[in-house]
Amino acid sequence: MINLPTVDSLISKLDENGGHVSRYALCVVVAKRARQLIEQNGAGNARENPHHLKEIALACEEIEDGKIKAVKD
Repeated sequence: MINLPTVDSLISKLDENGGHVSRYALCVVVAKRARQLIEQNGAGNARENPHHLKEIALACEEIEDGKIKAVKD
């Protein structure tokens, strides 16, 4: 279970673009980014991951840092 950053803070970060972001949308964004990280780095490689976080936790941190935005397709 991911405790930090909180789900509410991640949703508010994605909400900054305008529009309402649901928990489901947050899950989709995190899952897509985690898949991208796995494809880029290979499972288990620690590129730009000094704390050896799993891809999902790393995706959540990127959202918290404002590196990832939600875009409707």
